Amino acid sequence: MARIGEVTAPVTTQDALVRARTRASLVPDLLVQARRIVGNVIAGWHGRRRRGIGENFWQFRPYVEGEAVARIDWRRSARDEHIYIRDREWEAAHTVWLWADRSPSMLYRSTLSDVSKESRALVLILALAELLSRSGERIAWPGLTDPFAARNGAERLAQHVAHAEPSATHPDLAQVRRFSDVVVASDFLDPPEETMRWLDPLARVGARAHLVEVADPAEESFPYAGRTEFRDPETGEKLTFGRAETLGEDYRQLYLARRETLTGWCKKRGWSYTVNHTDKLASDALIRVHTAMTVEMDGGR
Repeated sequence: MARIGEVTAPVTTQDALVRARTRASLVPDLLVQARRIVGNVIAGWHGRRRRGIGENFWQFRPYVEGEAVARIDWRRSARDEHIYIRDREWEAAHTVWLWADRSPSMLYRSTLSDVSKESRALVLILALAELLSRSGERIAWPGLTDPFAARNGAERLAQHVAHAEPSATHPDLAQVRRFSDVVVASDFLDPPEETMRWLDPLARVGARAHLVEVADPAEESFPYAGRTEFRDPETGEKLTFGRAETLGEDYRQLYLARRETLTGWCKKRGWSYTVNHTDKLASDALIRVHTAMTVEMDGGR
């Protein structure tokens, strides 16, 4: 059958620098896309009279008699019958760690989508960086930057990413501490047990994770038929099937079972799991992740 998708062929050491420079040159364009998405999302919030960005990432706790009245947040308290104060300890420690998977499998793009999974993951992470920076939040990219707060946070993060080699298949989370949030954008195609293994330490240190599964529509629907060659972008291993359509039902069951397992696992930990297909709007995922973070923060940990 006709080719449905492709990944960039493995490169030799001689070509690696060319590949790195080519990918780095795309980052400024992705930043522009991210800012446009953020602008559209914010305009929509204002149109619906949602609360301002600056309030979204504050942590509140109930007022205790004897505490200074000046610490009461009257705007937050006006929403219900309780009195709240802003949690200064949480504010002092809170950092949002942002990471996009740039491993070989993320380079895949089918004819059903205009962008690769890597491109979408980076746009989502940079859009979140832009939104968080406008809120005055501290952000960081694990293994690449220390936590920092700046109005041009997304731009600074993009500069670091543009000059960095694609990292391992999962981030180094050793720096993550209590009161932190971690947003990971990946295809999460590894066995669920492996993903759980490297993410589980976050729960033990008191951090929260927000997983964003970036999926190409062809990976989910498996629209292959006839003689088809499949190649693992991570290992280069090839498999050829004479009638690929006979694999479809079993493949789709396994693919969705992996997602359901991770979704349930995240839910038990109070984490969020969002799916964004590369043929759909990136803003949909941005809103869902932002909502998951702010709703839980507003209700306390």
